[in-house]
Amino acid sequence: MLSLANQFVARATRLFFATVGEPALWTVSAQGRVVGSLVCQNGSWRLSWFNGADHRLTSYAGPLGGDVEVLAETLSARLGAPVRLESQPV
Repeated sequence: MLSLANQFVARATRLFFATVGEPALWTVSAQGRVVGSLVCQNGSWRLSWFNGADHRLTSYAGPLGGDVEVLAETLSARLGAPVRLESQPV
């Protein structure tokens, strides 16, 4: 339980810093492999896909701003399988 709380605090801290100008990076994973990345730098969000990423994900043109959990849920619904966004140190 403490580990989950620590993950939540770390995720919230990175999201806070991302919105105040600090760079932030998330990997996008689906079906057991990393298929893309989400970057926030200076308040600008960019979603990039790697070669071989599913077309249902790469065709996403919706909003990116702020809530990575909502984005993960949206992408999961498009793919029909769980999509994880995992915060990475920058």
